[in-house]
Parts: sequence; C-alpha cells; structure tokens
Amino acid sequence: MNTLIVSGKTIEEAVQKGLTELQTTKDQVTVQVLEQPSRGLFGLIGVRPAKVELTRIAAKPAAVPVEAPSQSSDASSNHVAVSMDEKLTEEEGDSSSAKALSKEQGLEEAKKFVYDVAESMGLHIDVTVDKRKDHILFDIAGSDLGLIIGRRGQTLDSLQYLTNLVANRYSDHHLRIILDAENFRERRKETLESLAERLANKAIRTRKEVMLEPMPPQERKIIHAKLQDHAKVKTYSKGEEPNRRIVISLKS
Repeated sequence: MNTLIVSGKTIEEAVQKGLTELQTTKDQVTVQVLEQPSRGLFGLIGVRPAKVELTRIAAKPAAVPVEAPSQSSDASSNHVAVSMDEKLTEEEGDSSSAKALSKEQGLEEAKKFVYDVAESMGLHIDVTVDKRKDHILFDIAGSDLGLIIGRRGQTLDSLQYLTNLVANRYSDHHLRIILDAENFRERRKETLESLAERLANKAIRTRKEVMLEPMPPQERKIIHAKLQDHAKVKTYSKGEEPNRRIVISLKS
C-alpha cells in the first residue's frame, strides 16, 4: 500500500493514524490535506473530521554495504538490540506526548465552547481553568452570570454536561469538568445542607416522612451526605430520573 486516505478529529491525529497503518514515519511520506476539520455548531452539531492523503516516498536504491573485516555476530546482535530499544523508547515518548497534547486539546476545545455559548447569549466572560485532583474546574467570571447559572443552577448544569461532551470528544483521556460561576456551587451546597437540617427537624417533629422535590444526582448526594450520620433520621431516594427524589424518615 503506497497511498492511504485517513480521517481524524484533527489533521495531526489523521496523519498519525495513517503513519501507524502504513507502519512508517512522517519523513517517509507526503501529506496532502483533503478536508480541514470543522467544529460545527458549539462543537457538537455538524462536526466534520479532518481528512488527509498519505503517499509513500519512493525509496532510493540502497547502497551495497561493505563487510567489515572482522566483527563478531554477538557485537552485531547487541547493536541491533540497542537500536531497537532506542526506537521503542522514542516511540513511547512520542505516544505520551501525543496523549498529553490530546488532553490539552480537549480542554482548549471545551473552553472555546463555553466562550461560544456565552457570546451567543450576549455575555462577555472570562474562564479560569483550575486542574484539581479529581476534576478540572472552569471558573466563569463576568457580568449578568445569572443567565448562565439559571434557576437553581439548571442552565449551568446543562452547560456543564455539554462542555464535558465537547472535551471528551477531543481527548483520549476522560476529562471531568465542573463549571462554576460566582461561587454558585459552594453557595448551592450550603443552601441544600441548610434545607436538609430543616426538613430533618420537620420529620422528627411531625414523626412523618418528608419527601423533597426532584433533584439532580449531585444535589441528592449533598443531602444524603449531610444526614448520613444523623442520630434520628435516615434518607433514601425513590422514583426514576429525572423525577427521582429524596425521602427523609425516622430511624426505627
């Protein structure tokens, strides 16, 4: 096979796929870009991959090797082994660099997506990326952020879901991105914890189960965590998404 057409999320990815399939290196082929990649609408709708054509460069006639006067087969074998080790080490390094680059590309595309959405809403924002142990925080700053947060954070949650889709479309590593604006996440947590305490007291006072309104999983988790060590009440969830809700009842 001397010519190969390959697609990928980016031109670099398509080229790398082609080189792997041809089992060759970039200096041994010519690359022609057939189609530039398109991010589509918000990076989700109408996405078009990059398409490239790789053609092997005709090999030059190899020079006839001159046999050395006297070299042991062991020395030759050692030389081959060392060369193979160096090649493997180089390929492993290239692979690690490619994966790291892919992760950064995923974050960059996700960040662009948030900017695009804000612009479509007529908002001027700034996004700070904070890489943490178990997630990556996108902290949004700007004016009129109530539009991005929405009622009880519903718009922010939806934007967060779409942002993660975009990030993981472009990354070989799974990325978990949390969106926050005006410290909403912490303020919402405090509100839910206060609600949990009030409703726990109500269940104790009335000696009846208290059922909360439907909540997303991350908010139910906050309620459960707040009351898990409570001396008099327990919590459990009932119903199906998106109408799943928490019930607070007395311990028997």
